[in-house]
Amino acid sequence: MGPDPVVAEVTGGPRADPDGLGRVARGGAVNLAGAVLGAGLNVALTVAVARAFSQQTAGAFFSATSVFLISATVANLGTSNGLVYFVARLRALGAARLVPHVLRLALGPVAVVAVLLGGLLLVLAEPLAELLGGPEAGRYLRLLAVFLPFAVATDAVLAAARGFHDMRGTVLLDKVARPLAQLGLLAGVAASGAAGLLAVAWAGPYLPAAVLAWFWLRRVMGAAPDPPPGPGAAGPEGAGAPAAPRADARTFWAFALPRSVASVAQIGIQRGGIVLVAVLRGAADAALFTAATRFMVVGQFGTQAIQFAAQPRLSELLAVDDRAAANALFRTSTAWLVCLTWPLYLPVALYAPLLLQVFGPGYSTGAAVLVVVAAGMLLSSACGMGDLVLTMAGRTRWNLVNNLAALAANVLLCAALIPLLGAVGGALAWAAAVCVRNVLPLVQLARSLGLSPFSRVWLVAAAACTAWFGAVPALCHWALGGGWASLLVALAAGCSGYALTLWRLRAVLRLDGLLPRRPRRRGPRPAVAA
Repeated sequence: MGPDPVVAEVTGGPRADPDGLGRVARGGAVNLAGAVLGAGLNVALTVAVARAFSQQTAGAFFSATSVFLISATVANLGTSNGLVYFVARLRALGAARLVPHVLRLALGPVAVVAVLLGGLLLVLAEPLAELLGGPEAGRYLRLLAVFLPFAVATDAVLAAARGFHDMRGTVLLDKVARPLAQLGLLAGVAASGAAGLLAVAWAGPYLPAAVLAWFWLRRVMGAAPDPPPGPGAAGPEGAGAPAAPRADARTFWAFALPRSVASVAQIGIQRGGIVLVAVLRGAADAALFTAATRFMVVGQFGTQAIQFAAQPRLSELLAVDDRAAANALFRTSTAWLVCLTWPLYLPVALYAPLLLQVFGPGYSTGAAVLVVVAAGMLLSSACGMGDLVLTMAGRTRWNLVNNLAALAANVLLCAALIPLLGAVGGALAWAAAVCVRNVLPLVQLARSLGLSPFSRVWLVAAAACTAWFGAVPALCHWALGGGWASLLVALAAGCSGYALTLWRLRAVLRLDGLLPRRPRRRGPRPAVAA
């Protein structure tokens, strides 16, 4: 099967360097540093709210922020993926002159839609609050609506910077500075007990983040050299070269809009469970569900670190139809995802009741929710980033169908299971949706492009993680019980053995790209005196 029309219009180009794994690894390391801080700050935000306020207030706040994030994804119109896709491809094909035009095509409509949707959220705050369980949610939604355009702008502008292989802006502004400002403001609100200011403290930092992101993108564009067109790039008419890559509105939105709906489906799966639990079982259960799923978010920060680094490289490789290099990147990045996330989810499943005590009294009853979430994330990491590969191959319509199918499974199962099982039912519905969303792309990629995430490297990564973070914690749990001492011993032993294993297997796992390269010696070696 040939590429979609959108892909075909951006064809031809120099055959990309197939060994871009070192660059991706280093970009992933930069993202990972920010992801670790961002994940810690995200959990700290949830803990601060959960411990400072009642489950009813915390649940109303978490539900309102979930509505805000879903609205922001709708207003984004799929431009985050679209900008990375087109900026990276146009530069790879020697058409960097079209990048400013693509930015205008994307950011103008997004700004208008974000303002309109913010106004709509302001008007509908009260009816939504009735569904979410109380007037507190209405106050939060009205305040959050004011900051919606700034959140959307931040996401889109930083995505454009990633199209230039710049990961630092996303890390510094979106993963560190904004959550740090949120945590500081929320800590002040928690200390004062003024629950009405929670929304302003959480959403306010989006405003300076949007301004700084715009200046960052201008700096990146000014500093990025235009790569020279390769032998397969567009040439003069009649020279036998393909037509110049297109970047008109129809081409861009044909890619972005299906991805927009798919992104809404994704955030609906991730955040919709909180809203549905609030609607069907109340704000207190929603707070419990939110606390249990925060560990999922921690792992997703790590997954995002790898995806952000690999996304522009995948776009470049698939632009020139280098499937062998794309498959190598797909397989290696999947092994990296396993290495990065399984060490979190395996111990979390074993020590679920203990870890949930961090959020305060009463939250440990959500242990079953956390076990289900951990199992779902283990499966998601094992399948790799098939959803992203499908998108960077231009199959946004397939991506849309997959995510809509997953969302439908989530909503239907939530409606059936939450009234019976509460937050556990929401977790089971979410896990089923994760299974649908991850398995379908693997089948489609294998049939259409011959790409697969599974390899010997995957088996090595899975075996190492299972041994050090599955078997060792299970033994400690059996011998020492489920307390903090047992967890600390398990993590100390597991991390020590795991670090040594990764070092020994660094060549197999392609982690040697993170190491500084030694300069090659030139000329003959000097003679050694007798």
